[in-house]
Amino acid sequence: MKILLLNDSFPPLIDGVANVVLNYASILTGMGANVMVVTPSNPDAADDYPFEVVRYKSMDTTKLVGYRTGFPFDAEALERLEAFQPDIIHVHCPIVSLMLARVLRQLTGAPIVFTYHTKFDIEVHKYISSRFLQDGAIHLLADNISCCDEIWAVSRGAAENLRSLGYTGPCRIMENGVDLPKARAPKEAAAEISHAYGIPEGIPVFLFVGRMQWYKGNRITLDALRGVTDAGYDYRMFFVGDGADLAEMKAYTDELSLSDKVIFTGAIRDREVLRAFYTRADLFLFPSTFDTNGIVVREAAACGLGSLLVRGSCAAEGITHLENGVLAEENPVSMRDALIELLKKPGEFRRIGENAGNQIYIPWSKSVALAYERYRIICQHADRGEYQPPENFSENFFEMYADFYTSMEKLRELQRDIITLRQEFRDMIEEHLEDHPLRRLKNDLQDRLEERVGVNPFILKIRDHIHKDRKE
Repeated sequence: MKILLLNDSFPPLIDGVANVVLNYASILTGMGANVMVVTPSNPDAADDYPFEVVRYKSMDTTKLVGYRTGFPFDAEALERLEAFQPDIIHVHCPIVSLMLARVLRQLTGAPIVFTYHTKFDIEVHKYISSRFLQDGAIHLLADNISCCDEIWAVSRGAAENLRSLGYTGPCRIMENGVDLPKARAPKEAAAEISHAYGIPEGIPVFLFVGRMQWYKGNRITLDALRGVTDAGYDYRMFFVGDGADLAEMKAYTDELSLSDKVIFTGAIRDREVLRAFYTRADLFLFPSTFDTNGIVVREAAACGLGSLLVRGSCAAEGITHLENGVLAEENPVSMRDALIELLKKPGEFRRIGENAGNQIYIPWSKSVALAYERYRIICQHADRGEYQPPENFSENFFEMYADFYTSMEKLRELQRDIITLRQEFRDMIEEHLEDHPLRRLKNDLQDRLEERVGVNPFILKIRDHIHKDRKE
């Protein structure tokens, strides 16, 4: 079977959906399928994979939206993709990738299956401030998704969120898997975590792995941990990952006087090291209502680690309180109380973790095998003509996207011009002030002060500390 996998992100740009596509492509190739990944170009890409990666033209908009924006009507890429003659097109992003998929369906007749991974209403609200434009963007997303031949969602909650956008058609639940084996890391590896971070024997360890952004619920976690500390319990908390709110999270941790218990490790990309963290921890804290699937919850389960989740969230699907996980309301008081109850009975951590491993762990091999079987059924439906015929795009469709792409490029050029003008203005002021009487007076006073201070080590130490703070 010839399979096209389309997404707006792919390594070296790493996020949850890019990891999904990478696993799909790797496992499907191992199953004997002919797989081609289609994604925007990236100057840092080194596509050394057992499957082909086709990259189409893009521009750098990472500072605006965190991703590169692709131009899906790249003639050279379209020619290669049409020549591939796919049997099925699987899309993982409802924006540029889905536009390209619709064009390819028109060219090849291959059916489109789309997987809904992300709560895009939250993403739209994050990047678009106008309510009118927000509603318009969400309406366009729902219309774009409705054009697919089959829709998948990674959880029941994801399907409900999709319908809240205005989608009214059928939706099949197809869960993602994890690429960690179902086994705890060696005891030596887990012990090394305690040794490296100076954690005494018997101290409970909590863990979060993911993007350091407030919408992941980490403020609730920190507030709850402040309450656990006030109740007199000792513990250590690891935050593993990077993200836009990392500096704010560290500052808030200091504000709560938790820096002696909370450790930020930065991103850890070595999967074996990550397994060691999962194995050393006693409970995974994931109070996120943003995530539609919570792959990290199943990664934790692979290592025999249970999770504390928000009751009713997508990540909490399949979780029974105190059986294979811990459920709390979406507030720090409820989370604090749940943690304290478990800290009173530390033996429960291991039992809950083992149950999680036995009940919610899904390997990628199983998840992709189910998808492959569904591909066969979709292709059979397409062969019998059961899907809508490919639409004919009007010239207005292409002109609309070309105008959007041109506008994004002009915005990027404007940003570069503003940065250049700002630097030129600073240089001009600096040059003008170089011989100003006040500048000469300042320099003269500074020279006299340094003569008085001399090399007093105490003064120098204070000065170095001040300079360090200013740099930070």
